[in-house]
Amino acid sequence: MLKIFTGDDRIRAKAEIVKLLGPDYEVIEGATLEPSDLPSIFKGNTLFASTRNILIRDLSENKPAFEKLPDYTDTPHNIIILELKLDKRSAAYKAIKGKIEIKEFTMPKNPNLRLVFDIYKIAKTNGEKAVQTLSGLKSEEDPIMFFGLIVSQAIKDYQAHQGIKEKRVLKELAKVDLQMKSTQLDPWLLVESFLLRLNSIING
Repeated sequence: MLKIFTGDDRIRAKAEIVKLLGPDYEVIEGATLEPSDLPSIFKGNTLFASTRNILIRDLSENKPAFEKLPDYTDTPHNIIILELKLDKRSAAYKAIKGKIEIKEFTMPKNPNLRLVFDIYKIAKTNGEKAVQTLSGLKSEEDPIMFFGLIVSQAIKDYQAHQGIKEKRVLKELAKVDLQMKSTQLDPWLLVESFLLRLNSIING
């Protein structure tokens, strides 16, 4: 059995891995493999078992080794290759497509994503309005994930214009992140407090 699991939902992918390989399996880092290592992995046996259960992580990042994968689709072992993403234009992908199962595990898209970014934008000029808009989303969103999206937007702002204002925002976000990890305060309270302060942080 040879399968490739790809996508950003690692939790679902790992649950399927355990279902297929069991709780005890070998883990091999694909990025460090040499092409000469592949025969012993895909064809070789051990002293204890004729069939091995193996998880190989990020093999596609290792182009010389990944290009040899079509030679091992008939492996007698149970092998799953876990990838974040695959280059569907590569010769190796085209050669294995249809011969082995390639299963995607993707995170569901957040229908509120655009509104999350809008809240951050609103907070730059009107923190109270941003908090009011957020109140309608709190029951649907996770505060830690929401905060992560705010951080990603602030990083994009800094990448676009590496100014003093953008640096101040990132420093403040770092403080909030530390508070979330080191205190028992309600995460939503910390997020709302940041949104209320954002305008004054930007304008000094």
